[in-house]
Amino acid sequence: MKIAVVVFPGTNCEYDTKYAYEMLGATVELVWHKADKLPDNCDLVVLPGGFSYGDALRSGSIARFSPIVSAVIDYANAGGKVLGICNGFQILLESGLLPGAMKRNESVHFISQYHHLKVENQDNAFLNLFDKGDIVNIPIAHAEGNYYLEKEALAKLHENGQILLTYCDENGTLSNPNGSKEAIAGICNKSKNVFGLMPHPERAMETILGSNDGVNMLKGFMSR
Repeated sequence: MKIAVVVFPGTNCEYDTKYAYEMLGATVELVWHKADKLPDNCDLVVLPGGFSYGDALRSGSIARFSPIVSAVIDYANAGGKVLGICNGFQILLESGLLPGAMKRNESVHFISQYHHLKVENQDNAFLNLFDKGDIVNIPIAHAEGNYYLEKEALAKLHENGQILLTYCDENGTLSNPNGSKEAIAGICNKSKNVFGLMPHPERAMETILGSNDGVNMLKGFMSR
């Protein structure tokens, strides 16, 4: 499997993502944001976490205008698979590839901790190795993870099975760390080829570091 990981000024999770996917046997190429095209024959494009352009103006709002994002949009619109993690999710929202927007955490503070998530929909390439209702423990690290969208758009997410992950405790009970609408932690587009989540599965690849629950998330793209 060939994966392109896009790097913006301020990205800080590109090597974590590269390491995680190489652990799983993938070939990974880092792509600088000024490139105007993606590598040939990509199976997956990942927009990793970090603070693109220092989160100036609004998280992801400047990165959205980098040349490579136009190529990512074309790739996604042609059916290519795209995964946005944390800041990558924010960029996908700003680019219009996913619906909604990110606001400052309800606490107004940066949050960095492990947090449990519930799998709400596994009928997709990202989470197909899980069962609905599974609980995983994945790190979060963000200041603007308060996902918001209007009532009508939220209804469409439910209707189309686009809500993938919600924040919970170890027993699956609602536990919302940032004020996100309906405790949403991850979504996909209607076509289920563009995926975004605030938690960091690439940081949950080895039990010695606290959890390996991220393995089957990232491996999901390789099994379908």
